[in-house]
Amino acid sequence: MDISKKLELVKRNTEEIVTEEELIELLKNKKKPAVYLGTAITGKPHVAYILWILKLADFLKAGFKVKLLLADLHGALDNTPWDLLKKRYEYYSLVIPAMFKSIDADISNFEIIKGSSFQKNADYFFDVLKMTTMTSVHDAKKAGSEVVKQSDNPKLSGLIYPIMQALDEEYLKVDIQYGGTDQRKILMFAREYLPKVGYKKRIEVMTPLIPGLIGKKMSASEEESKIDLLDDEKTVNKKLNKAYCPEGIVEDNGVLSFIKYVLMVIKQDKNEKFVIERPEKWGGNLSYKTYECLEKDFKEKKVHPMDVKLALAKEINKLLDPVRKIMKGKEKLVKEAYP
Repeated sequence: MDISKKLELVKRNTEEIVTEEELIELLKNKKKPAVYLGTAITGKPHVAYILWILKLADFLKAGFKVKLLLADLHGALDNTPWDLLKKRYEYYSLVIPAMFKSIDADISNFEIIKGSSFQKNADYFFDVLKMTTMTSVHDAKKAGSEVVKQSDNPKLSGLIYPIMQALDEEYLKVDIQYGGTDQRKILMFAREYLPKVGYKKRIEVMTPLIPGLIGKKMSASEEESKIDLLDDEKTVNKKLNKAYCPEGIVEDNGVLSFIKYVLMVIKQDKNEKFVIERPEKWGGNLSYKTYECLEKDFKEKKVHPMDVKLALAKEINKLLDPVRKIMKGKEKLVKEAYP
């Protein structure tokens, strides 16, 4: 695959790359670069996670070594009870490969790494202490402000969190860190502070956040805003039926955003169309090859929100089937991880 095609894959659906020039140089000079995404094992993964699964699949197609950091210690620093870390790690370890399976991704160059497997070693801890001597409370708090739960009287753990995330880039031996736009401050913190302890800054790649079903960020902590990976077909249909999707309105529309950033990417990769089934008396079925055509019809009120929701529910249920099958019989683990 030539560099332009690799660049196109990496850039697909991204909001920001810091910097694109560095990315181009990396693709020119390194045969198999490495990228990682870190996720703290806090809330239960939901369908919005498929957005970053797709992005990691793009990196895999572009010839990258892809590392997924299941950050158990970061989960504890962000208020996950210590006694739940083991079970939550087990849960994430099962559902994430299942999501890759649901999009038919080749994961031969994909690796899951447990945070505590290297974050407890002496060199890492020494670097954490070293970076604390260079980081102000203000900068650490600002870096984690959109990622770590904070209050008027924040815990020290939330200030250590961005320092560890910066050092993870070095200890995982990667060229790129990938995350959502909510990670921007923490990624920029890494670029600024890694050189201060003698390590090179990395390229940072960000994708947009998908609005939830109630018109704001899809969140694991707000049941109404998201579809859980283990929701059954009836629950998925019910949640989408109630989802915020006002006729003709695109802004903060989680239904359309999911179609744009997840479903249409899968459809285009498979050379398929998104089909909205309708009775003949309402004009019959509609099919869309691009999201832009769907959005145009939606804005012009040529397609009804309920028809879009029903079609999306059907597609999401197809995506979740492999996850449900893999997790069948694991009900005890789910209850222990999320009592």
